[in-house]
Amino acid sequence: MEISLKVAIIGAGVSGLVTARELLREGHRVVVYEKSNQPGGTWVYDPRVESDPLGLDPKREIVDSSLYSSLRTNLPRHLMGLSDYSFTDRVYGDPRNFPGHEEVLKFVKDFAREFGLTELIRFETEVVRVERFDSGDDDEWVVESRTSGASGEEEFQAVVVCTGHYAETVVANLPGIEQWPGKQLHSHNYRVPDPFQNQVVVIIGSGPSAIDISREIASVAKQVHLSSRSPNVKVSNFDNTWQHSEVIIFAAIELQSKWVARVLSGKAILPSEKEMLVDVEEHYRDTADRGVPKHHTHKVHPHEFEYLDMIADLAGVPPVAERIKEIQKHFFALVLSSGPDTKRYRDEWDPNDI
Repeated sequence: MEISLKVAIIGAGVSGLVTARELLREGHRVVVYEKSNQPGGTWVYDPRVESDPLGLDPKREIVDSSLYSSLRTNLPRHLMGLSDYSFTDRVYGDPRNFPGHEEVLKFVKDFAREFGLTELIRFETEVVRVERFDSGDDDEWVVESRTSGASGEEEFQAVVVCTGHYAETVVANLPGIEQWPGKQLHSHNYRVPDPFQNQVVVIIGSGPSAIDISREIASVAKQVHLSSRSPNVKVSNFDNTWQHSEVIIFAAIELQSKWVARVLSGKAILPSEKEMLVDVEEHYRDTADRGVPKHHTHKVHPHEFEYLDMIADLAGVPPVAERIKEIQKHFFALVLSSGPDTKRYRDEWDPNDI
């Protein structure tokens, strides 16, 4: 017998919206909580920055957006769509392979509208508490939310948390940094390079965002120094600089959402809680042995294809199309060989040539 549950989804970004669609397809009743006034999650650009540039003051006004003004994705549009909702079929004014954040946001909003998801969203409603309770027959959940200062509670049979992790800053703990008189800023609060005009800037970190920000700031600063623990980082000068954030391929979000929907419908069975906890501990031991910190648990490269196939199998749906896998393989190989030369694959590479 198929099960129909009342499900709360926290967050109306890409993950929350795709999850809502898949839950509806499985016959569940869905309510989506979104604390902002529009869908899109991490793809909603906000020019504001927080009062604490490092994002450490717990009393600061939180600005969820971590986007830069000139952000473009670090994935071609061929890898940004869903199995039945292609990004390449929709042109939003930018013909390049790597869309800007405005294009992605429009794609997400069009998706929400075309599948009737917008009316399921309770905008400007922040979830402040989720608590499990025993209803007698089964465990259920109470969700407390706040809208315009007024709080309310509602009961659900399942809760899917689809909030991102890009609004929480991670700052290096450097001895003596609190006495340093210069300006300190986390990339979460970076928007445009103008404030760094004629300044000497040190950027800590060598990830994609650090390399991109260093190049953009270099267009106006006196000097830019990129500090990294890795001896293999290469720094080059380019005529153009663009921003991007690290994103998970939309195909993974879709497969994860299908799996969640089938689990709640009783069509897919989870292991026991004990088995899952044992598996988690084994995973942490394995990553620790390989020198991977726990906060990188969500990263699946270089095993992304095995992961996608596993989730598809668990969800009982066809795997990701071979064409998409081929583009992804070619893209990752090109990225690794290009180093900081993002122009090589963002502007000069055409996936249609594969």
